[in-house]
Amino acid sequence: MPQRTAKLIHEKILEKDRFLLVTHQNPDGDAIGSVNALGEMLHTLEKDYTIFCATPASDQFDFLPHTTHITSDPDIWKHSYDVIIVCDAGDLRYAGVDELIRHQADPFIINIDHHASNEGFGHLNLVIEAASSTTEILHNYFMLNECEINRTTATALLTGLITDTGNFSNSGTSRQALSTASKLIRYGARLNHIRRHVLQDKTLPTFKLWGIVLSRLENKEGFDFVYTYITQKDLVQCGLTEEHLEGIANLMNNLNEGKATFVIKEKQDGSVKVSMRTVRDDVDLSKIAQMFGGGGHKKAAGFDVPGPMDIALDTIWSTLEKSQK
Repeated sequence: MPQRTAKLIHEKILEKDRFLLVTHQNPDGDAIGSVNALGEMLHTLEKDYTIFCATPASDQFDFLPHTTHITSDPDIWKHSYDVIIVCDAGDLRYAGVDELIRHQADPFIINIDHHASNEGFGHLNLVIEAASSTTEILHNYFMLNECEINRTTATALLTGLITDTGNFSNSGTSRQALSTASKLIRYGARLNHIRRHVLQDKTLPTFKLWGIVLSRLENKEGFDFVYTYITQKDLVQCGLTEEHLEGIANLMNNLNEGKATFVIKEKQDGSVKVSMRTVRDDVDLSKIAQMFGGGGHKKAAGFDVPGPMDIALDTIWSTLEKSQK
């Protein structure tokens, strides 16, 4: 860990009073766990803070108490904050606040993240690509600065670790990640709560939806990429939303065919989101994502392209074909 940066961040937090915590759109467990852990720390320090996410958080994370305090109301940006802390987002566009932040006069930004594509947009950047998750970075930050890790904080941090490592099954499952998880359980992290709300959260309609997705699996000739797609019509048919697809990209990592897997999802606004995974060392998905203005890690990345689905698929494959020439 860059100890000097972590120390400077904590000095700034102790010095200031009003904070805005921000995480990326369509937040996953690492994003939600990160702002929950920081929210608990600021609460303990008796600081004034607001938590913002451009899109609503899934209610599956309501077992983490600060989740219900997360707002998507853009009007909160009209208030003045001493410090803005952005968690688990490689850039302000991905966080969905690149326009909103202009309401702030000369904002001081702290950037805490683990994505290889992070743009280093903060005044202080605690970005560690080797970390399994942003919550792993925060655990080390709390330890270094002798912050209290109570049961609420430990549960939030472990939620991020478990979700970003695919329940300790993907390439982010390092010795450090496992060691951190062990420590968090000793601090009182509620593993059974996480298991029940995050890992055992699938309903019968969800599995039917996954069946539709898996039935469309194809290996794209010429690329050796296995892909599938899902439309809004499919979601309506099953009475579900995009959040119910969470986890299927990691499930496809169990395939022993193809260099990488693509899950291609039509969003409510008509655009198309692509989630990519690989277990191979000779494929860098973050570079593919960057071609489309996205980002992520070498083995897990994503991007958005304009819809509808047929145009999106043509855009994806034609762009990749041009990149090979």
